[in-house]
Amino acid sequence: MASITLKGMINLPLTVITLTNPPASLRGDLSKWMQEIATGVYVGNFNARIREKIWARVIENIGKGEATLSYSCRNEIGYRFDTWQTNRSVIDCDGIPLVLLPQKAEGRTSDDALAPGFSTASKYHKAVRFSSSGKNKATSNQSYVVIDLETSGLDYRKHAIIEIAAIKVENNSCLEYSVLVDPELKLPDDIVQLTGIDDDLLQREGKPLCEVLKQFNTFVEDLPLVGYNVKFDIQFLQAALKKCDLPILNNKSIDVQKYVKKEKPLLSRYTLQSALLAYDLKETVKHRALDDARMTYQLATKVNGFRDQVK
Repeated sequence: MASITLKGMINLPLTVITLTNPPASLRGDLSKWMQEIATGVYVGNFNARIREKIWARVIENIGKGEATLSYSCRNEIGYRFDTWQTNRSVIDCDGIPLVLLPQKAEGRTSDDALAPGFSTASKYHKAVRFSSSGKNKATSNQSYVVIDLETSGLDYRKHAIIEIAAIKVENNSCLEYSVLVDPELKLPDDIVQLTGIDDDLLQREGKPLCEVLKQFNTFVEDLPLVGYNVKFDIQFLQAALKKCDLPILNNKSIDVQKYVKKEKPLLSRYTLQSALLAYDLKETVKHRALDDARMTYQLATKVNGFRDQVK
């Protein structure tokens, strides 16, 4: 029997996507790239870049349906997988993806189920606003402060801070600080549209910059400052501190984005929203300082490089 050898063929990894209750438009769109071998089960061979784009399209168009992605990977088990809007979630255990199944305790209703992010006990601590009492000082090197700013533009040399938020993580609890800052200038329309913060709100609730910075310095102490593209926030803070003749920050900084880039080298973009999606976090970036700081905190706890950094 004659044998045929196909030279130059590239063996691309197999990808499987399973959909439950998808819109008809998504099924048709996905069929352009993959073969539907059973109802809602699609298979195809393509590289990681194409896979990421297809998965992003699925998530954007799945509506109220569910989706699961699995693909070949050079790890201990030979594959990886992600889920979207399913009752099973993916957790990372020393580099090995595992399925987390929901558990219902006896007598617990669905409304009592644990939501992603903070626990009930933690919510109590989160509700505590800034206090200068000096309680709950850091007792271990796992303490840090997640920060996020909203600004009137992107250039720290000519734009101003309009909102500051910080989440102090210490002793297994979270304390929050959040305040609007009156920049004493008119906000650009695109910033108002992006953040929902307008001139009237800042005039009513905004605090003087120098007063806020003094409180912020007391709150963060000398703990490491954590953020997503944290250099942006620190540049604005340093410029504002100099403007107020206050000592500049000497805190260690930890950029979560840097670790995301190492762990997810094939993302097309590295915005906070893209990073949340890459780590199976379904929150939407709201461009408000406290909301985005909370999302950065949730993201950081899923990034291996960050967890190693704060051990």
